[in-house]
Amino acid sequence: KYLTYFLLSANVFVFLQEEMLALQYTFTDGIGLGDIIQAFSATIDTTAWVILLLLFELETRGLPWTLRSRAALALNGLRLLATGAIVWSAMVFVEEQEWLDAANGWLWIGVVILLELEFRVPVLIARWRRAAVAAAILLYSALTVVAAAWWVQGEWFDGYDAVLWITAFVLLEMDLLGRIPGSSKPVPKGISK
Repeated sequence: KYLTYFLLSANVFVFLQEEMLALQYTFTDGIGLGDIIQAFSATIDTTAWVILLLLFELETRGLPWTLRSRAALALNGLRLLATGAIVWSAMVFVEEQEWLDAANGWLWIGVVILLELEFRVPVLIARWRRAAVAAAILLYSALTVVAAAWWVQGEWFDGYDAVLWITAFVLLEMDLLGRIPGSSKPVPKGISK
């Protein structure tokens, strides 16, 4: 699992390198402050996703320091910032009519909504377990189709990156099963069901 996290973090630098190389062709007259977000959209998007993934990982661990008011406030602020960047990226993909990227972004937002429900209201998820499992299977299946579409289009790195993300979040989902009432896995210390 941690190797997957490392590889996803390394992909941030791959996207940064690609976007740095593209700058010389994209912004030939120089780059303004407003252009930075557009020029580094993949890097910003991937960084936000890595941050969000690591925040989910921290929550599944139930570390006592994350429950302290200042730490919780800082982590929630970071989560809000990352989520804002992710939603912004998904909207940009729609605006630019990058349909595969848009589908990928909005499907992942669906996964995050499901994960947030699993974190915040595990009793509700336990009550609706079949629907939650069906939604997760549907979302991850659709994401697998997106990854395959990238490979078919010759976008091997995007396909590889997509498979890493699917792997990371499936592993995270497996950890979460221990937080849902009625599951067979023990709950981490510091987290109540």
